[in-house]
Amino acid sequence: MTKALKTGPVLIVDDDPAMRAALSESLHEMGYALLSATNGEEALKQCQSQQISVMITDMKMPGMNGLDLYKETRRLKLKIPVIIMTAYGTIETAVEAMRLGVFDYLVKPFSQETLAAAIQRALIAFQEGGGKASGLTSGKTFLTQDPAMLKILKMAEVVAASDASILIEGESGTGKELLARFVYTHSPRAHRPFIAINCAAVPEGLLESELFGYEKGAFTGAVARKPGRFELANSGTILLDEVSEMHLSLQAKLLRVLQERELDLLGSKTPLPLDIRVIATTNRPLWEEVKAGHFREDLYYRLNVFPIRIPPLRSRISDIPLLVDCFIQKSAARNKKLASSIGKEALSLLVGREWRGNVRELENVIERAVLLSEGKVIGTEHILFGEGQPVKVERPVSNGTTLWEAERDLILGTLEQEGGNRTHAARILGISIRTMRNKLKEYRDRDPGSIPLESEEEEESPLETGRRHPALGQGT
Repeated sequence: MTKALKTGPVLIVDDDPAMRAALSESLHEMGYALLSATNGEEALKQCQSQQISVMITDMKMPGMNGLDLYKETRRLKLKIPVIIMTAYGTIETAVEAMRLGVFDYLVKPFSQETLAAAIQRALIAFQEGGGKASGLTSGKTFLTQDPAMLKILKMAEVVAASDASILIEGESGTGKELLARFVYTHSPRAHRPFIAINCAAVPEGLLESELFGYEKGAFTGAVARKPGRFELANSGTILLDEVSEMHLSLQAKLLRVLQERELDLLGSKTPLPLDIRVIATTNRPLWEEVKAGHFREDLYYRLNVFPIRIPPLRSRISDIPLLVDCFIQKSAARNKKLASSIGKEALSLLVGREWRGNVRELENVIERAVLLSEGKVIGTEHILFGEGQPVKVERPVSNGTTLWEAERDLILGTLEQEGGNRTHAARILGISIRTMRNKLKEYRDRDPGSIPLESEEEEESPLETGRRHPALGQGT
């Protein structure tokens, strides 16, 4: 049984007396103090009168439903993690809830262990993050503390419970395969096969037999039956890595497999039924490939049931220290080196880089640095990029400056340089005006009065793309 953290009461909101009683019994066994409410209005009164640590609410209730209740807690600025439960859930409503900021989403019936784990995650995240789910998440070595990436992982975890096909887009080196494995490990098929094939790495003439297999004697040289990757993955999950590299003629056969959910092995008279979950990845925007005539539109829609786009590393610079530490430990252990940390100036170099190769490039740079180092601390002299020389940070991070402070100083300095014009400053930094406004609100919340109120006249032009600043990346 999961040990309860020391917290305030957990609030159960459900119009069903039997469900309230069952949850109360379970949570009492876990050691939580409890409160209950029969509807949203009653729940809000309790939230405003005392400190609630977690709210667990049903989705479907008379009057105010669970999602509306969550929205009201946000409107009233109540920093309470909300877990929604429902027997009427769909992937669409779950994703909507996660996008709005609901901490977790449980579909009935769920086990006591599942409920306990959800509550523990909420308590840890909100206690460590000061009211935001900004803690460290790890799933099959997918490490992040970036809020946008954490939200993506949470949505991926929700969608993992379904059999929906998932299309993961992202630049090379962002961790698309790791995210695919994250989905797999959080799915009901986690105990079933996970088979991956890189469509760009297999020669075109061999890819068909690798995917679909053949029977003995199907052609000259077929001396034995060869099961394809789809057959090997049957009952489990198949990952079609870099699916945009697949030839159009093979795309037609893949489409039929996905439509009919059966496999025709070359030389076989009987199709093989398939029960399979499909995840595809691409480092190029697949819809652009469709418009260019390089990818079938009907296949695109089959794969793109639930799209996920992983942001590049330059858009989540808060992950760089976390990843650097992880890579140092791994590389030092593998190469029997003493390195265990990185100096502030060296970290500044890494934070200021654009990272076109993303996480994979960062890992290679750290591997070289560890090999060059002789002591415990990696310095600037150990940082070599692919071109052989380190780059300079436009605004170096001084000793004692946190990454949050460096980002704030960069944004405010650019804003001052542009005479307070948010639109111009955002364009120079390569972020959206929405990101600029969100950042300024964050700084204002921490230090009221330090940032002037926004002008309603400034709007983001859809034509303004601007250049990308290496320390901030593209806006989201």
